[in-house]
Amino acid sequence: MSETAAISVRGLWQVFGAQPGPAFQRASADHDTPEAIAETLKAQGHIPAVRDANFDVAPGELFVVMGLSGSGKSTLIRGISRLVEPTAGKVEIEGEDVLSASTKRMTELRRSKIGMVFQHFGLFPHLSVIDNVAFPLKVGGMSRAERHAKARPILDMVGLQGRENAYPRELSGGQRQRVGIARSLAGDCSVWFLDEPFSALDPLIRRQLQDEFLDIRKRLNTTIVFITHDITEALKLADRIAIMRDGRIVQIGTPAEIVLKPVDDYVREFSRDVARGRHAKVGSVMRQDTGDLGTDDPGLRPDMTLEDALASCMKLYQPVPVRDDTGALLGAVYPQDLAKALQVERV
Repeated sequence: MSETAAISVRGLWQVFGAQPGPAFQRASADHDTPEAIAETLKAQGHIPAVRDANFDVAPGELFVVMGLSGSGKSTLIRGISRLVEPTAGKVEIEGEDVLSASTKRMTELRRSKIGMVFQHFGLFPHLSVIDNVAFPLKVGGMSRAERHAKARPILDMVGLQGRENAYPRELSGGQRQRVGIARSLAGDCSVWFLDEPFSALDPLIRRQLQDEFLDIRKRLNTTIVFITHDITEALKLADRIAIMRDGRIVQIGTPAEIVLKPVDDYVREFSRDVARGRHAKVGSVMRQDTGDLGTDDPGLRPDMTLEDALASCMKLYQPVPVRDDTGALLGAVYPQDLAKALQVERV
């Protein structure tokens, strides 16, 4: 397990069916590859919903897990957070082995360290907005005055100031989701699990909440695992993306790597209609060999999108420099590399 990761997952399996634990042990004793183990389990009538998942999430990272319906992404996050008991594997959250933690300890972790938001809001209809947000604090024994004092700035953060005394039935879908997000933050969580929190919302409200979510993230030092089936949402939010298929993680990479370097046709199909230039960054095509730089400097930075970079140097034919915020030379971009990276593959 990684000593520096906020979340570390090794060999995680989630198998459904009759007596999945013994069935997995027998299959893993007879076979030494995840593929063979999964095929044996399926032949016995079991469902290997998550197959040998391995990854680390760095402190403060926004790690998106995406895939089609039935790919295992929601089961994966439920296993990591112990909402379901994994069949096999190891999970550490901030260095603590959560799979061996007692029920009491998991309750403590969910109150103090782990925040969770799901697609369905799960609000208490008889409680006001502020009491819904403060409910975890009430369970923890905090007085009403103290928990309201703590909840108010969180409500301000998610844009619900002035709605503290409203009830869920009086809110829009986007507002109810904001209450769910605020409630998950009330316990000062350092690890945040979100399972398709915006997928039930209208597209316009969804984009607005995505923008607000990114703004909230800037104010928090929180490690985030975010589940979605929407490639556009994943590319907009993620530091890194894990693509799942049939319970297996098939690729982990930055948004630029997912778009520009898909490992197979399944990943390629996800990003087929993506506007590459809006998501891939200059750093993904920058060369360390600066060659004979031209005299023109269009002001490229490694975090610029390819679309913006091409607009800046489309009239230039020589390699152009890429510099950091201090003006130091990092490398060069060749216009032909920009054009090649922006080509849309046709099947």
